[in-house]
Amino acid sequence: MSRFSLLAFSLISSLALAAPPAPVAEPPLVEIHMPSPCLACIDWGSYLADNGFKVRYVESRDMAAVKKRLKVPKEVESVHTAVVRGYFVEGHAYAEDIHELLRDKPKARGIAVPGLPIGAPGREYSNPTCETACTTLDNTTGEKAPKRELFDTLLVLPDGKTKTWARH
Repeated sequence: MSRFSLLAFSLISSLALAAPPAPVAEPPLVEIHMPSPCLACIDWGSYLADNGFKVRYVESRDMAAVKKRLKVPKEVESVHTAVVRGYFVEGHAYAEDIHELLRDKPKARGIAVPGLPIGAPGREYSNPTCETACTTLDNTTGEKAPKRELFDTLLVLPDGKTKTWARH
């Protein structure tokens, strides 16, 4: 290696070592619009916070207005509606599905888990008689493991039609 090449290599190496570290990306903010009180909604938010999201709760007395403003189709509605980086997330979606949505950036309104599937995040332990998906604070059946329903996460396209995003 010539003296000039060695000097250039040394200079480039020292600059690389002196460069500041790349900034750490801010976790995506998920703003959860929910009726009050909704413990299952709070449980879902806690689950998201544990899985790489920043969470903000917004209590709303008029969830129908929130859903209408965000263009959530009636057939995919659940209790809460979240917003993350321009997409809506309706219902108890898995964090992986949201991360995939943000990574792939499909042309879509958002993703949805219609209804209240038992076993979905935030619905692991719930009271089936509560119309707003309340989480029970004790297990009255004596069962230790939560029951699960199979469900799909749907991608809601710009025209309001849906297709399967993930199966759980």
